[in-house]
Amino acid sequence: MEQRRPPAEHVLRAAIAYNRTDAARIHHLIKVTGFAQAIAETEIADEDTRYTLEIAAILHDIGIHEAERKHGSSAGPYQEQEGPAVARSILEPLGMPEEITARVCWLIAHHHTVNPIGGPDHQILLEADFLVNAYEECLPRTAVETFCRTVARTETGTEMIRGLYLSNE
Repeated sequence: MEQRRPPAEHVLRAAIAYNRTDAARIHHLIKVTGFAQAIAETEIADEDTRYTLEIAAILHDIGIHEAERKHGSSAGPYQEQEGPAVARSILEPLGMPEEITARVCWLIAHHHTVNPIGGPDHQILLEADFLVNAYEECLPRTAVETFCRTVARTETGTEMIRGLYLSNE
């Protein structure tokens, strides 16, 4: 018998509850999730992969609070290190199937790792997170151009990055 997966909305509510009053992080995860969904809609045909990506996008930065608590930093490597355990603590009570939980945890543990790319869901998560970070961190044009040239691979994600940040090329 196939195990049912919880609605993504339940994961979103749990992530919001976990982040409590940290509005900036809640807004960030919602924006990254929206970009990931939009890119995946045209780039990934498989519904299960799209679902797993959506869950990973919701939880991609879930390790930040633990990283800050344990390491005094929210740097990417600490997020990748601390995030999977926190994600697992959210997903297991919701009844998430283990194969999805394992993939989501892998994606969280690699959401700042650009080499090697571990599948289309990983690629899209990187692009969606960059689309939001470029805006939130006011990244210089040169950083956006470098990301476009060296990391972005999907047609949809690249088009979004160029349209938002490089439109006067």
